[in-house]
Amino acid sequence: MTLEEFFTLHPRVAVAFSGGVDSAFLLYAAQKYAKEVSAYYVKSQFQPQFELEDAVQLSKQLQVKLNILSLDILADTCVSENPPDRCYHCKKQIFSAIIKAAAADGFTVLLDGTNASDNAQDRPGMRALKELSIYSPLRECALTKTQIRTLSKEANLFTWDKPAYACLATRIITGETITQEKLSATETAEDYLFSLGFTDFRIRSQDGHARLQILEKQLELLIKHREDILTALKQYYKTVSLDLEVRR
Repeated sequence: MTLEEFFTLHPRVAVAFSGGVDSAFLLYAAQKYAKEVSAYYVKSQFQPQFELEDAVQLSKQLQVKLNILSLDILADTCVSENPPDRCYHCKKQIFSAIIKAAAADGFTVLLDGTNASDNAQDRPGMRALKELSIYSPLRECALTKTQIRTLSKEANLFTWDKPAYACLATRIITGETITQEKLSATETAEDYLFSLGFTDFRIRSQDGHARLQILEKQLELLIKHREDILTALKQYYKTVSLDLEVRR
């Protein structure tokens, strides 16, 4: 099946829009092929501000209505207690909120940006998608991450080379309670590294200690700013260390 064929079968759709590469291309395809489309972004404590800004920018570029929903995800103890299946509970909350809002707007078909490269075994949140009958057109049409980036570039979407970005909750080790304070520290610390020119990195947190995961090509940049990074991050963490198993 092609995306055009998918949207012929489903001409009126709601899109769960995160502002990332996959959902951005999905929204582009929906705007191109569907008869009617509306985008829904869920703002919770797990999403950094720049993701919302990217979502707003892209929806304006595509001239698609963006509905911003607020969700207190930490109110769910199945999420805040951070069990191994936290992502499942989080996704179920997020998509349930979108389903409710989309239904109120007259949409009965909800789409997400899962693609053919995503491994279901590594993504417990995909169980929630199945339970809630969410469609994943990119996956159904066998589009891989690489293909989506190429097609996004051809479509002049600024997200085409945007690094993958998992939610802030993934920075906190499984089993350690997630709090607003920890999430805010992560966002502020990562924003600081972004400002220095770092890309595609993570600051992992465990018991108040930070572990930096960066690309090998950016080790020199880290050494250059080592003292500044230590000064900035130790406002939020007891210690700051480097993971020598660099990101690939």
